[in-house]
Amino acid sequence: MELKIPDGLRISPERLTGHLVRFIKKELESSGLSKLVLGVSGGIDSTVVAYLSAAAIGPANVTGVVLPYAQSNPDNIKDAEMVISRLGLNRRHVDITPMIDAYFKDHPSDDLTRRGNKMARERMSILYDISAELGALVIGTSNKSEILMGYGTLFGDLACALNPLGNLYKTQLRQLAEHLGVPPRVMGKAPSADLWAGQTDEGELGLTYEMLDILLYQMVDRRLDSRKLEKLGFAADLIQRVRDKIARNEFKRRLPRLADLPG
Repeated sequence: MELKIPDGLRISPERLTGHLVRFIKKELESSGLSKLVLGVSGGIDSTVVAYLSAAAIGPANVTGVVLPYAQSNPDNIKDAEMVISRLGLNRRHVDITPMIDAYFKDHPSDDLTRRGNKMARERMSILYDISAELGALVIGTSNKSEILMGYGTLFGDLACALNPLGNLYKTQLRQLAEHLGVPPRVMGKAPSADLWAGQTDEGELGLTYEMLDILLYQMVDRRLDSRKLEKLGFAADLIQRVRDKIARNEFKRRLPRLADLPG
């Protein structure tokens, strides 16, 4: 199908940048803290958050943490280091290989999703420990496309104290990244959580972010029913598959359910 980005997915990058910078400042001030910590992966999402954080509170108050595993793509590590250096952030480097390998030595598994979830939670555990050491908040890097599709690990990369990207689709995030001056080598790479060799977000999702975002926008923001979505050119099986994933992953988008006490 021919893809046409709806006007609703187009942003005013300058206006949005100011809005998100103010959001970060306000949320940090309300916490009584003055520093931020984030994992920098070398991908576009964490890079945009690094740029926004540095603009909001100054690079001296932001710590970027590189958290590679033995099989991580070396280019992603280099790009993460490059972003931290270019922005002048404080830098930490923590290799998660010993922790992950020690666990799976005693609890073997060839399940790539299980191993990926373990890595994501190990990384977030380290970020929160560093935040406690520094008296800082952990700032999140998950975008709206990922959150709606459940493409994230509960208490892993989805964990954070604040998230400036949570209401931005990936398509919008790319527009913002271009405005911020994110390096072309980061902008041009295939989105990947880098959880195993050759892993890409779009490969796992089964469609491009551009197509996904157009469908999500029409389905979620405009609340079009399946009949109208099919008229726009989306296949019935794709519409149902996306609806099912949104519904199945609702638990990741809400606080834990608390049982009512008996009357």
